[in-house]
Amino acid sequence: MSAAHTGFTRRGWILFAVMAFVWGITYLLIKEAVHSYSPPAVVAGRTLLGGLVLLPFALRSGALRAAWRHWPWVLAFGLVEMAGPFLLLSHAETQLPSGLTGLLVSTVPLFAVIIALLRGDRSALAPVRLGGLLLGFAGVAVVVAGPGLFPHEPGSVLAIGEIMLTAVLYAIAPFIIAHKLHDVPSIGTITLALFAIGIGYLPPALLTQHDPPTVRSTAALLLLGVVCTALAFVAFFALIREVGPVRAPLFTYINPIVAIVLGTVLVAEPMTPGLLIGFPVVLVGCWFAATGGRLRPRAAEL
Repeated sequence: MSAAHTGFTRRGWILFAVMAFVWGITYLLIKEAVHSYSPPAVVAGRTLLGGLVLLPFALRSGALRAAWRHWPWVLAFGLVEMAGPFLLLSHAETQLPSGLTGLLVSTVPLFAVIIALLRGDRSALAPVRLGGLLLGFAGVAVVVAGPGLFPHEPGSVLAIGEIMLTAVLYAIAPFIIAHKLHDVPSIGTITLALFAIGIGYLPPALLTQHDPPTVRSTAALLLLGVVCTALAFVAFFALIREVGPVRAPLFTYINPIVAIVLGTVLVAEPMTPGLLIGFPVVLVGCWFAATGGRLRPRAAEL
């Protein structure tokens, strides 16, 4: 399908592919990092590394100063987008395979539709979108309770709840950006939020990190901070500028494919019948819930 029909330029497709891969590998890197880093240490490490990478650019452009003037909402964004999700993901992946984690996080559009409904968005009441909402949650039920899925122990059930809460938080964060921080330069918002969360997590990280980390986990943490946090956020906002806020998040439908394939091939994570059956159901449900089944949004949504 040509860019003319989807609104994607060549640069847009490149950014789309980058985001699909970079945030798709995040779950595998988290899984590797928590082998020898505590979850708070993973959060502190990736946010502080990400902030350090972006700091020179934020200072040079004056974006950090602009973000500081809106620090309460920047902090709120950081808490919802980073502090909660990063810790929940890190803790959950001590129990769950990375591929399953990536798939469950892909339910973000489902919760975004629910939030839109609660905010009185009448377009979210379209039958196709509501049908997609129900289909997506049915797919999640198949994945979680389906045959052959191993995590039925109490700790694993709790971890699944943590991932679903992460999806809720990820669905809330864009509303903060859209309604409270839309005039603030994105790199300033991201940098300030990363440092705020990183510094906040530093004490618990030092208190919970008891064993020396392995080289493999350290390499994963470095990649998480530099590639999957700093560079990924920059690429994400560039993608928004290139194709618009409606089409940009469509890469989230590719992330779980990347996560599942990498987890299965590289670290031999199980490919269960429940996952095979529920996986396409979740993706189709998310697609219809988020877009109404359209590849091209209406003019009013652009």
